[in-house]
Amino acid sequence: MKAEDIVKSFYALQLRPGDDLVNELFLLQDVARRTTKDGRPFLLFLARDKTGLVSCVFWDVPDHVNSWVRSGETVLLTGRVNNYKDSLQINTTDLIQNKTTQMGELLPSSPRPQDEMVSELKQIINSLGAPWQALLSHILLADDFLLQFANAPAARQMHHAYIGGVLEHTLSMATLAETLAKHYPYVNRDLLISGVLLHDMGKTVEYNVTGSFNFTEDGRLIGHILRAIIIIEKAAAELGDIPAADVQQLVHLIASHHGHLEWGSPVEPKTLEALLLHQLDLLDSRIQGFLDHAQTDVDENGWTVKPSAMFKTEIKRPPRADAASESNNVKS
Repeated sequence: MKAEDIVKSFYALQLRPGDDLVNELFLLQDVARRTTKDGRPFLLFLARDKTGLVSCVFWDVPDHVNSWVRSGETVLLTGRVNNYKDSLQINTTDLIQNKTTQMGELLPSSPRPQDEMVSELKQIINSLGAPWQALLSHILLADDFLLQFANAPAARQMHHAYIGGVLEHTLSMATLAETLAKHYPYVNRDLLISGVLLHDMGKTVEYNVTGSFNFTEDGRLIGHILRAIIIIEKAAAELGDIPAADVQQLVHLIASHHGHLEWGSPVEPKTLEALLLHQLDLLDSRIQGFLDHAQTDVDENGWTVKPSAMFKTEIKRPPRADAASESNNVKS
């Protein structure tokens, strides 16, 4: 079966127990090889498409499949959907390699048009004064980097986990930052906005977006915080006229934006702008994580069937989210 001939009948978000899948197009993620107590090989993995992820198991996996299967492969999957420990799981019976070009069916993307977000980003950068406008233009508006920045996801699963997620998250935070900079006294607005726009830019190289949102070698060994700091210091050196004190303040914002050492920041916020950046990042990621989980299955009272991984509990879907959920649940 040719890649261009594939028409999906089932999407991850709409799967129900008892659904029989035959040659359904999915992207493999988190593939793990295991062996039963009596030595039989099996696979555990996640199947991804543009609507979400579903857990899968493949018992007695044959050698001709076990030899090639790995994370990032696009496949045609055959199996049946079951309930397992109060969650859906596909009992897989066959996997066929399929080098599809239909990545739009497999990787979710931001609901906002990319050109609209890029235009908004440029407007914000142009609103900055010296030295920030020159520094951010040098970093973010370089053609190759801008394309990566516009396509990067903000996370693998928790929030904004889709193509364009970093840029959407960044622009949302920038809108909030404008309000807070006017509301609170003594805030250096341009420094805060610069920190917002640059804080997650290291995710352009932290995640693989060509086949799945798996970590790259750079993401595992360096991480997006350190990578962003490296980019900033390199750009400042190339421009040559950015005051060292300004670079230091900006680097502190990036280094501390996770807020706590145990959350991955090498230093905690010690300036007003750093504190605001951390809180903005936390707020926007938590709200989007809540809204994303609210689009999963809910009971008759509007409570999610499964606990949120972010909040460790079931959550109540906002009534206004019902229309969006109904739209997402239409099989195409």
